[in-house]
Amino acid sequence: MAPPPRVHWRSAPARGTHARQGREPPLSVHDLNELLLVCSLVLLLAVAAVRISSRSGLPSLLVYLGIGVLMGQDGIGDIKFDNAELTQVIGYAALVVILAEGGLGTKWKEIKPALPAATALALAGVAVSVGVTATAAHYLIGLEWRQALIIGAVVSSTDAAAVFSVLRRIPLPARVTGTLEAESGFNDAPVVILVVAFSASGPVEHWYVLVGEIVLELAIGAAIGLAVGWLGSWGLRHVALPASGLYPIAVMAIAVTAYASGAMAHGSGFLAVYLASMVMGNAKLPHWPATRGFAEGLGWLAQIGMFVLLGLLVSPHELGDDVWPALIIGLVLTMVARPLSVLLCLTPFRVPWQEQTLMSWAGLRGAVPIVLATIPMVQGVDSSRRIFNIVFVLVVVYTLVQGPTLPWLAAKLRLGGDSEATDLGIESAPLERLRGHLLSVAIPEGSRMHGVEVNELRMPPGSAVTLVVRDGTSFVPMPTTVLQHGDELLVVATDPVRDAAERRLRAVGRGGKLAGWLGTNGASRAGREVRRDAR
Repeated sequence: MAPPPRVHWRSAPARGTHARQGREPPLSVHDLNELLLVCSLVLLLAVAAVRISSRSGLPSLLVYLGIGVLMGQDGIGDIKFDNAELTQVIGYAALVVILAEGGLGTKWKEIKPALPAATALALAGVAVSVGVTATAAHYLIGLEWRQALIIGAVVSSTDAAAVFSVLRRIPLPARVTGTLEAESGFNDAPVVILVVAFSASGPVEHWYVLVGEIVLELAIGAAIGLAVGWLGSWGLRHVALPASGLYPIAVMAIAVTAYASGAMAHGSGFLAVYLASMVMGNAKLPHWPATRGFAEGLGWLAQIGMFVLLGLLVSPHELGDDVWPALIIGLVLTMVARPLSVLLCLTPFRVPWQEQTLMSWAGLRGAVPIVLATIPMVQGVDSSRRIFNIVFVLVVVYTLVQGPTLPWLAAKLRLGGDSEATDLGIESAPLERLRGHLLSVAIPEGSRMHGVEVNELRMPPGSAVTLVVRDGTSFVPMPTTVLQHGDELLVVATDPVRDAAERRLRAVGRGGKLAGWLGTNGASRAGREVRRDAR
């Protein structure tokens, strides 16, 4: 994977030097104030727009792209921006944060059964999609093979941000969600390698050399990502940091380290950051809810900045001639290439046709294809601006069609997941010298812990509920204290029973006071489905 272009920073000379040379400083305090005001207003507008997108079912990327277009030279902002190189650099950085956030939220128990199928889609499925889409672009649109292959590679990657934001709002079977999330996390790496190879100045001489390079880069990225994730998790579990706010910063720094190390080792940095984040996300790190909240906020910030910048880069008045080519290529991609790749890759795993149909329609595109479309622009490929315009129109139109219709299709295929009790939010703070843990437990609406007495929790020996906070008032509970929605519990657990205590709390949260007697335990739905499938 080729690293993003280098940006050379130079120290700015003093104001007197600029005055003598008759030039203004590159950025004055007044310019900074204006920039901060504009950025803050854009962020507030984007945050408010999330509510609109969540109600309509549209991926938020469309709203953010619209904000960028309105601010651009054809909109009310009249901001002229055409720096594809800067857009690519910022897009790479934003994608790293988005993949890190997605990896931190990926549950190993959900994607473990789906790993073989997701890997097949991310490798063989991408190859099928690139071939079919490029053939259509060449023969139906009349593009040269180089441009056709670039478009085929660019649009063959499902977008992690779009998939994570849409699928996590739809109750789907664990195998479907796990396959789609893992695929979107894995397939960015081979697609980036293909786009860079097709955009290079020289032709691709031997296909097997390109395949070998892809396999090598993926192997290097996977090894570095797993190693960095494991080392980072081990360190955060064994080193007590002086402030809880340092844990989220450390986690994101480790994720970025995985990306940079993988890229500098000529491996896939995108695969490295996703795997490292997934390892840390399943390692039961201290202060985990705070870390997830911090990562989610950074993920939103990365999405907003990247989409708005991409909206600024596009020139709507230039899109007219590329609308029909984009619609035709997108139709072939959505109705032929994606279903064919899903059919060929998932049939050997005996995936039911209903799930294959939904996964064919759920191949969402988003900012990743648009960012990748800047690579040929930076490399100076002929007709690169047309490639960018076609990709932009394709992403907007087909995201507008696919995103809102996913819940409807899932209902028609009877793939809606069963409703479950709301899970508990449990935060752990290690007590190094006391060899114990403090578990902070929040009882949300929908939890079946509501109405359970403290003694009915049947906590394992070595753990106990020591404090309850209710309506802003804290008190030491009695064994007969009845827990309610909105309560926050402070549970003390010794080191050997910490995991058992958390499992027991989650089991009661899902099954109520009879958890254990009725077979309800602390495992996730995915875990139960795996065991049921095994039987």
